[in-house]
Amino acid sequence: MGSAHTVTVFGAYGHTGRFVVAELLGRGFVPVLSGRDAARLRELAASSPTGLEVRPASAEDPASLDRALAGAAAVVNCAGPFATTAGPVVEAALRAGVPYVDVAAEIEANVDTFARYGDRARAEGAVILPAMAFFGGLGDLLATTAMGDWTEADEARVAYGLSDWHPTAGTRTAGQVSRERRDGRHVRFTGGKLEYHDDEQPVLEWEFPAPLGRRTVVDEFTMADVVTLPSHLRIPEVRTAMALDAARDLASPDTPAPTAVDERGRSAQTFLVDVVVRSGTTERRAVAGGQDIYAVTAPLVVEAVHRILTGRTRTTGVASAGALFDAADLLRSLSAHLTLDVGERAVPATGQVRVAGRAQGEW
Repeated sequence: MGSAHTVTVFGAYGHTGRFVVAELLGRGFVPVLSGRDAARLRELAASSPTGLEVRPASAEDPASLDRALAGAAAVVNCAGPFATTAGPVVEAALRAGVPYVDVAAEIEANVDTFARYGDRARAEGAVILPAMAFFGGLGDLLATTAMGDWTEADEARVAYGLSDWHPTAGTRTAGQVSRERRDGRHVRFTGGKLEYHDDEQPVLEWEFPAPLGRRTVVDEFTMADVVTLPSHLRIPEVRTAMALDAARDLASPDTPAPTAVDERGRSAQTFLVDVVVRSGTTERRAVAGGQDIYAVTAPLVVEAVHRILTGRTRTTGVASAGALFDAADLLRSLSAHLTLDVGERAVPATGQVRVAGRAQGEW
């Protein structure tokens, strides 16, 4: 274990990595910049007024990862595709005896992390936190908050109301890797397990809270929440949906990368994440809103690192955000970055209305 304020960021020069580095600096941490491209690391270090240490490393070179983590208190992995990087960086974190946090949205990579390292990390008293990001982490925190005193529920639904989606190159690469791993099939969590299928993805009308209101969404647009929620919540059905316009943006090869519109580097994209858990005829709902899905990942990550390093955790081993932390308290601590609304209601007679079933690519 190294300095309590030193955190290695692997993939520091990537789009999300840069947000994480800036947030770490803003919270008083000392980021160590790491990743494969030494020139890009030096460029990022030169842009910082504080002067940051650069430690090039590759997922294919364990010794370089060991050097990158030497003296650090934790490591944050922002370098996808996580199917390639998560395992080697987790191994390096375990060798160094430091917590590991990543921002993986890749379903299969997150499944691998839980399966490969759960027993070992628990035995060693290590903390491995995958998917601590907008996809996977935020939905899990919201679902855990919505559950409240419930010990189980019949169903959880996570609806993403994105105004648009200008994907980064990393998002596109990760998506391609996941598609190849599942042979182009879709995935759902039903009956308490992941299923791969070739069924069409239905399109629904989803009633988001104001000001968004009713929006058309692609149902079973499955994200990392189908890994994080079931890892600790007794919910046999977990479904995620994506605003149709955002899904079309992601599907189009012509959609450009995000463009900064403010001094923090955020894009103009806005979002509502609407999480509904149902038990019988009662629904509980937790909703978060904010700006820029990539930028908001940074405060999620850094708050997680802070809580891990200050002992504000509930378990060890491989754990999702909702299992590791007091979910409601963590979300409230991010009030500068997220709006939050939590409530309960009886299930209405009419709700999400299925319209036309459409195959992926025909949006």
